[in-house]
Amino acid sequence: MKSTKVASRYAKSLLEIAIEQKKIDSILGDMNFLLNTNNETRDFENLIASPIVNADKKIEIFEKVFEQFEDLSMSFVKLITKNGREAHLPAIAQSFSDQVKEFKGIVPVTIVSAAPLNGETKEKIVAKVEGSVKGQLEIEEKIDESLIGGFVVRMGDMQIDASISSQFNNLKQRLAR
Repeated sequence: MKSTKVASRYAKSLLEIAIEQKKIDSILGDMNFLLNTNNETRDFENLIASPIVNADKKIEIFEKVFEQFEDLSMSFVKLITKNGREAHLPAIAQSFSDQVKEFKGIVPVTIVSAAPLNGETKEKIVAKVEGSVKGQLEIEEKIDESLIGGFVVRMGDMQIDASISSQFNNLKQRLAR
């Protein structure tokens, strides 16, 4: 939880500066690149977590890996590294992305179903969700065969579970009493 607070605070500061300089989208691109680099390259993950490699050497490596970054992004990465917080960079990048979505009024929605949804069903689900949400929806679809049938909609802290497996579990609990 402490890591999340640290990441959130740094991301908020970066967002405020990005808004001020009108560079939200380019900084978001940089943070997404950093996050993808971390997720796809085990060596990068090991580098930022390593207490053996000193901050100056890490900054030198970051300057080469992230040479296309905006000056603001690079300065931010350097500052985080000099403060010994580089292990938090992926969490900061993720938090920045989440905060940009919130700032722009984008609501991430995940629809999980047992099989791919047809267009009509998906439209009905999206229409129901749009009616209860303020902002633009960002829909992500996932398949989870363990649901047996139906769907689960996740939106922030809220979850609507209309899956067959959930109904079976509820019935099982009622019968077990």
